[in-house]
Amino acid sequence: MFKGIRIGAVVPALNEEESIGLVIRDICAQQNSDGTQIVDDLVVCDNGSTDSTSRVVSEAGATLVSDRKKGYGRACLTAIEALRERSPGVVVFMDGDHAFDARDISEMLHSIDRGADLVIGSRTLGNCEPGALTMSQRIGNKVATILIGLLWGTPITDLGPYRAIRSTALDRLCMQDEAFGWTVEMQVKAIKMDMRIVEIPVNTRVRVGRSKISGTLKGVILAAIGILSKIIQLRVFDPSTSSSKIR
Repeated sequence: MFKGIRIGAVVPALNEEESIGLVIRDICAQQNSDGTQIVDDLVVCDNGSTDSTSRVVSEAGATLVSDRKKGYGRACLTAIEALRERSPGVVVFMDGDHAFDARDISEMLHSIDRGADLVIGSRTLGNCEPGALTMSQRIGNKVATILIGLLWGTPITDLGPYRAIRSTALDRLCMQDEAFGWTVEMQVKAIKMDMRIVEIPVNTRVRVGRSKISGTLKGVILAAIGILSKIIQLRVFDPSTSSSKIR
C-alpha cells in the first residue's frame, strides 16, 4: 500500500500516561502485506501533561514534541510541524486515550488509495462499546453534524477525531483552530473546497482514564461553545490562511 509514500501519524496527548503507550504499541503493530510497518513516522505532542506522559512516549519509541499552550488543535498543529521534514504523503490523526482501534488505519488508507482526500472514522457508523460515548457527546455530535448538513448541504455522521488526510489536502486547508473547533474546521473547509470526503465505520471502546472534555461539565460546555462558534465562523467568512503545511 502506498509504495514510496510515507505515512505519518499525529497523536495529541494530555495526561495520558496510562493509555499512550498502548496507542503507540498498537499503531506500530500495524503492518503492510510485506511485513513493514504501515505508519512510518509517529509523532506525539504532549500538550502540557503533569503526569508521566512524556516519559512513556519516549520509552515507547515515538517522536515526542511538547507544547504547553493548551488546545487540541494546538497540539495537532505542533505535531504536524514536526512531521514536515519527514514529508509524509498521508497523515493519520488518532487520540491518545486508546478509545480507537489502530487496525482501522488500514481501511482508512485504502480509502485514500481509492481516491479520497479526507477519511473520517465514524463512531456513529461503527461499533461503539456501551459507555464509550457519553450522552453529551452523542447529543453534541448529532446537533453539530445536522447543522453542518443543513448549512453546506453535505450529510455527515460524525466529527470523530480519528481520520486520515492527504498532505496535499492538508496544505490547502491551512488549518488554524487551536482548540475544540479543529475537527469541524477540517471537515467544513474540505466540504467548501469540494474535496472528496469519505466516512468509514470505526470501532470505539471505553477510553482509558477520564476525558478532559466529556469527563467534566466545564469541558463539555467549552467544547460545545468551541464547535458551534467555529461552525458559525466558517459560515460567515473564510478564515485567513496560516502555515500548517507539510512540504
